[in-house]
Amino acid sequence: MINREIIRIKIVQLTYAYYQNGNKNIDSAEKELFFSLSKAYDLYNYLLGLIVAVTKEAEKRYEVALTRAKREGKEEPSQKFAFNRFAIQLSENKQLQEFMSTQKISWEDSSAYLGQLFEKIEQSEIYQSYMNSDEDNYDADRELWRKLYKTFIQNDEDLDSILEDQSLYWNDDKEIIDTFVIKTIKRFNEQDGSKMELLPEWDSDEEKDFARKLFRAAILNADEYQHYMSEASRNWDFSRLAYMDIILMQIAIAEMMTLPNVPISVTINEYVDLAKLYSTAKSSGYINGMLDAIARNLVETKRLLKHIDPPKEKVRKDMAPKVKMRPRIKKIKKD
Repeated sequence: MINREIIRIKIVQLTYAYYQNGNKNIDSAEKELFFSLSKAYDLYNYLLGLIVAVTKEAEKRYEVALTRAKREGKEEPSQKFAFNRFAIQLSENKQLQEFMSTQKISWEDSSAYLGQLFEKIEQSEIYQSYMNSDEDNYDADRELWRKLYKTFIQNDEDLDSILEDQSLYWNDDKEIIDTFVIKTIKRFNEQDGSKMELLPEWDSDEEKDFARKLFRAAILNADEYQHYMSEASRNWDFSRLAYMDIILMQIAIAEMMTLPNVPISVTINEYVDLAKLYSTAKSSGYINGMLDAIARNLVETKRLLKHIDPPKEKVRKDMAPKVKMRPRIKKIKKD
């Protein structure tokens, strides 16, 4: 699940924190990086747990309504949403149960939010259409939660505030992790029951190596990479560059120099995108030009053995789609 988009974001954050916090121990900084990446996977599980928590809230309200209906001799309420097949399967998932049992935080601690979220769902056209539909099967139940997640959870500022309070590591994670939650909903099938596998934390050791090599190169070879920046900015006052611009270019150069399988155009595109999130309004254009000039110079002087093409739109089949994120870098500390 942890892909290169998440890894790059975390490395930008942790490199910034490395200098801001005065941390000069590369080994401890690397441990912090991997701890931060593991927290992204925690968020993935925790957001899946939110679906379960909302369903339990619905079950409680159904039981109250059922008791009242029996007492008053009225028609019994529908149990269609409270016993949604997909949500029940997710609640019984072995991996998710194991994760939630080890956590100090629980959705039960946010009961007011759960109630408000359920009421929003209950009043929505999506919910009403589902409840009134004659279609009553697993696929319809799963599709309902895909729609509900995208509509009510993916861009919920109240939820963002709750998550920020629970972990500083989740500041910029949710927008990416949302895409993995939706992917998980879509790939669930009824036949696997409680043994349905969630997305793995790491797809391969290759991604771990990518994170480790990139972070270490960016820190340990900082003087060399900043020299390349200085060479390419002779008509600029290098000392007046935004601090974040230097961090972004430093990591981008590290990626160009140490990861031979990543095309130069992909690297430039990635860090231009990150500049739009984390730096000044003019930074993306400046960084794009600087990195292109640096790459061409390194290729021409044979210090970089890669072919250089003009930057082009990225196509990454193995990664989640690009999403808009709110840039917030804070000093990193463990929960």
